[in-house]
Amino acid sequence: MSINIEVVATDIVYRNPKPHLRSIVAYHPSLVVLSERECLATFDVGDAVESMDYHTVAARSSDGGKSWHLERALLPQPLAGTTHTIRTSQLGDGSLIGFGAYFLRNNSEEGLINRKTSGLVPTPLFLIRSQDGGRSWTNPENVEPPLFGHSWELCHPITELRGERWMAPTSTWRGWSGENPSGEQTVAFLSDDRGKSWPSYGLIFDGRQTGRSHLEVSAVELNDGRILAVAWVYDLATGKTFPSEYAIGETRAQTFSPAKLTGFRAQTCKVLVLREGQLFCAFRDCERPGLWGCVARLEGDEWVNICEAPLWQGAESGMRGRRSSAEELAALKFGYPSMKQVPTGEILLLFWCQENCVTNIRWLRIRIG
Repeated sequence: MSINIEVVATDIVYRNPKPHLRSIVAYHPSLVVLSERECLATFDVGDAVESMDYHTVAARSSDGGKSWHLERALLPQPLAGTTHTIRTSQLGDGSLIGFGAYFLRNNSEEGLINRKTSGLVPTPLFLIRSQDGGRSWTNPENVEPPLFGHSWELCHPITELRGERWMAPTSTWRGWSGENPSGEQTVAFLSDDRGKSWPSYGLIFDGRQTGRSHLEVSAVELNDGRILAVAWVYDLATGKTFPSEYAIGETRAQTFSPAKLTGFRAQTCKVLVLREGQLFCAFRDCERPGLWGCVARLEGDEWVNICEAPLWQGAESGMRGRRSSAEELAALKFGYPSMKQVPTGEILLLFWCQENCVTNIRWLRIRIG
């Protein structure tokens, strides 16, 4: 039986209402489906992707994701001399958790990433919590990582596994001068006390020998309790993207299998487990323009691609190694899909994209059939 991927509707979550008057860009959405009708989106806004006013805000939908209204900043009083980004998710008890990073900005004339070394400013990590569907949030709580890192890539919200273990996927990142004592590692921080402490981690992808980074990792719990992680494999030194890799986690994300290939070469691939057990992936394709979707399945530990289709036919993927990694990252035109399967069985997907010179958050409604 054939399977098709169809985009049945699309519109805007947020777009700068007066681009002729002021610059406001929007990036990195997280999606929480609170009920059949109510959805929460959080995303970053600012004058520019590395501007000194960059911060995370919320928007809400009361009609299942068709229309949205902007609410407020998640941190009403952020730390002085910092910008920040936050990824949000829902826990089993209905409360929300935000996994955030401060960017320490000691020089207002410098961006987040060093153009010479691809190093990042220091990024202390924190949590915020909400008991009312994201209408209010607690003050930030510091996260003490279980291994050393000058900086961290904040690429994924916290996932609550069975047995109430929390998993926070992330990757080490070079410090401002290019130093990375822990080497290229993509890991899952683990907490068994609801985020109060993070004493251990699972090593998902190890790039310490190859020097390759496993970026924008996506990690989900499968129906059988195993963990699936997929990553964009990238060499910061050469700017080359390699075929996408996946790993299978056992023992509640404490250990992961050696990496295998997915069969595509994707940037920023995010994965959703469908109710039927199949996988839906959304990503920038390294060779073809636009955002793409793929339905796949796991046969034991082996990845099998079933079908694929374009979801949004916009800009090229970028990141071709023609300029420094930092410059090419800043020049990207779309990315970071965030998605959930809604009660109808369709997929609601949010991502950021530049359209008519304005960087906005767009939603797609996708049917698999």
